[in-house]
Amino acid sequence: MTITRQVAERSTCLLAKVGAVIVRDRSILATGYNGAPAGMPHCTEVGCLIYESRNPDGEIEQNCFRTIHAEINAITQAARNGAAIRDADIYVTHTPCIHCLKVLINTGIRTVYYGKEYKL
Repeated sequence: MTITRQVAERSTCLLAKVGAVIVRDRSILATGYNGAPAGMPHCTEVGCLIYESRNPDGEIEQNCFRTIHAEINAITQAARNGAAIRDADIYVTHTPCIHCLKVLINTGIRTVYYGKEYKL
C-alpha cells in the first residue's frame, strides 16, 4: 500500500488524493491516480466542477466532472501498455466508487484491497 499512497500524491484532485496500483505475482502492471484527462485543465489549475448525487442509502455525494478516478486511469494505462489484468489484484488508497467497482469486476480483477473508506 506504500506505493499506492506514493502514486496518490500525483493526484490533481482538490477533494481527495487517490492512487491505484494493479499487481500480479508481486509485479506492478499499471498505476493510476485521480485527475483530469490528458491535455485537459486540472482541478489544481482551474478548480473543481462539482455535481451532487444521492447514493443508494440516500446520502448526498459530491463528485467532479473533471476527474477520472484512479482505478480507471490504472486500467487505461494497462490497456495502453498491453498488460493483461485478468486475475490481477488492485490496491487503492480509498474504497472504489460503485462505477469503478463494476468496471473492476468486468476487467477480471481478482481482489480489491483498499486503505480506507471514502466518504465526502
